Amino acid sequence: MGTEILTTTADCEIVNSRIFNTPRELVFRAWSDPNHLKQWWGPSGFTNTFNEFDFRVGGKWSFIMHGPDKGNYANECEFIKIEEPSLIAWKRFSKPLFQVLATFEEVTKDKTKLVFKMVFTTAEECSKLRPFVVDKNEENFDRLEVELAKMIDQKI
Repeated sequence: MGTEILTTTADCEIVNSRIFNTPRELVFRAWSDPNHLKQWWGPSGFTNTFNEFDFRVGGKWSFIMHGPDKGNYANECEFIKIEEPSLIAWKRFSKPLFQVLATFEEVTKDKTKLVFKMVFTTAEECSKLRPFVVDKNEENFDRLEVELAKMIDQKI
């Protein structure tokens, strides 16, 4: 895996999308500002410890996700493409290996369509995670909605 975004077929991708009733710049900020991102990243009940968050192409994102019951999950990532406010992509160096491509599309001034695509190098690796990941990504989006509401209330 280089720093380019992988091109794949549908059997190597897991895609979730949702329309948020929030301006695109705010949704992008919830993803690009570590003070917001650590509040909502991960499935329901998870918390995060960010060790490094260097938001630039080639920058590292190193963090630990703490499970609600038990377990700490180390994540080592590198940002490979950033186009503010429309795209963020990174690759993971910790297993399972995949790339993420998040796009932010302005539907209207106050609505943003987020497409979250996980790209795997093989269909086999993708199919192992698909049964769990789709629902967990939706939980992640639910948590993002809560953070976005706080950001709007606090006029951040």
